[in-house]
Amino acid sequence: MPVDVPDEAYAAALSGLPKMTPVRLRALLRRFPPAEAWARLGVGDPALRPDPSPSHPGAARPDQVLAAWRQGAQRDVAALWDRCERAGVTVHLLGRTTYPPELVDDLAAPAVLFTKGDPGVLAGARAAVVGTRNATVAGREVAMLLGAGLARAGVRVVSGLAKGVDGAAHRGALREGGAPPVGVVGSGLDVVYPPEHARLWAEVAERGVLLAEVPPGSAPEAHRFPQRNRIIAALAAVVVVVESRTRGGSLHTVEEAQRRGLTVCAVPGSPRNPAAAGTNRLITEGATPVIDPTDVLVAMGFSRPRRLPLVDPRPRPSSDDQAVLDLFDDEPLDLERVVVRSGRTLGSAALALGRLEATGWLVRTGAWFERALVPPAGA
Repeated sequence: MPVDVPDEAYAAALSGLPKMTPVRLRALLRRFPPAEAWARLGVGDPALRPDPSPSHPGAARPDQVLAAWRQGAQRDVAALWDRCERAGVTVHLLGRTTYPPELVDDLAAPAVLFTKGDPGVLAGARAAVVGTRNATVAGREVAMLLGAGLARAGVRVVSGLAKGVDGAAHRGALREGGAPPVGVVGSGLDVVYPPEHARLWAEVAERGVLLAEVPPGSAPEAHRFPQRNRIIAALAAVVVVVESRTRGGSLHTVEEAQRRGLTVCAVPGSPRNPAAAGTNRLITEGATPVIDPTDVLVAMGFSRPRRLPLVDPRPRPSSDDQAVLDLFDDEPLDLERVVVRSGRTLGSAALALGRLEATGWLVRTGAWFERALVPPAGA
């Protein structure tokens, strides 16, 4: 018997079943209301058996999928609903009035969507900024400056909150204090991945919105990220790739953008930089090259605004201080960690951190230091 919880609770439970995919979930919920589908699963109703996938001949057979669903349907729906409420997660069903209108007409709109924060911030201009997790220092700095310039111009920066380019773009948008950021993740909204981005997730949820299509408690399994990438593309007017190798998740986002007829932009890089091989190839294949936020705004159809250059006015660190600065990737460090990683004495490390903070390369919060963003010159 169904328990006394809303349809959204059953839909959340269905979305988290093993071997569930976005396509299967949409098909299931087109045929049955969420509570009825859940009840039928409990008795293994063969009417719920999914259609075979001719495009994926190696996929699990429909009877195997149904068996996995039935086993997963032993889950406590009320407990899952309570977890959503305790985590501050809202569940939206496609076709209901609370579902974000920005995704309703997408060709692969999630049947069930989870949000944390204010989905109302989606109303406005949006651009995706994506790229490799293994970004270079220069790539991360460009992503931060693009994020800052776009946010300052009122554009919501959409990204995946991954290491590298994604996280840097959101940090730039947050530090600028302009348009609210939009994060689309590949795990439950209470399962932070990567773990070192916990504070970044919290800031995006507080000042913008986080979205996922799997329920709280869902692990960041590999297959979820290509699915996540289609939502990033669906929310964007343009997709900007900062750095990408010849293969990677950002290129999947590009494919999803092309399916939707969106403009794809790419930041050119050195031919000797492996992290720019994918972006350089995109440009040779017709992507719009961009070097600063103004180029992205023009690609979005804005009238040409005052140019927002990617010029960093900070004095370059000395070679010794640069070695310390290079220790900072996507996570803040305290003095003790800098000493351990650099092999310097306590005094030498403290002086280097002080100089980098004074010249604007690092910002300090309590005992922690992290890379700083200075708005582009002429801002």
